[in-house]
Amino acid sequence: MRLTVFWNNMHEQFGEAYTQSLAKDYVLEGLGSRTVQQALADGVGPKEVWRAVCEAFDIPASMR
Repeated sequence: MRLTVFWNNMHEQFGEAYTQSLAKDYVLEGLGSRTVQQALADGVGPKEVWRAVCEAFDIPASMR
């Protein structure tokens, strides 16, 4: 998954404003207790980050 697709998915699911807040502030256990931004900066792939977000927020399988 490309980073642009990841951010498009995030915006589609959470909206523009909430996506930025979630990515910066919400710590996900599935990302080793990191935020989305921290995980991406640490080199975690967008697909893996998206999967962690999907699990944390119970996003339907059709959106994964």
